[in-house]
Amino acid sequence: MSKNKNKLGVVYSTNLDYQYEYDEPQVADTLPAGQQKLRVRIERSGRGGKTVTIVDKFVGSDDDLEALAKALKTRCGVGGSAKDGLIIIQGDFRDRLIALLQSMGYSQTK
Repeated sequence: MSKNKNKLGVVYSTNLDYQYEYDEPQVADTLPAGQQKLRVRIERSGRGGKTVTIVDKFVGSDDDLEALAKALKTRCGVGGSAKDGLIIIQGDFRDRLIALLQSMGYSQTK
């Protein structure tokens, strides 16, 4: 939505000195790797019989989430995606992902 249309409910103002206030999107600060409490789980339901490994509870920006997902997908040699704070890796790579994450400094991974 453009800034002209997003005026926080104000349709028109006759005050010449009125300044519209815009909500700036909040960028989440990425926690250091040692403070992240990532959880790795397997999911089969709702995926057409396919098994995926999910890395959950990442705290940080979407760019950092995408970078971590790309690194994990490359190291496992499979596809996947990163969205809504989840990293989805195709296949059952639970043990390998836990080992990879711990070697990357994510010490509180389970």
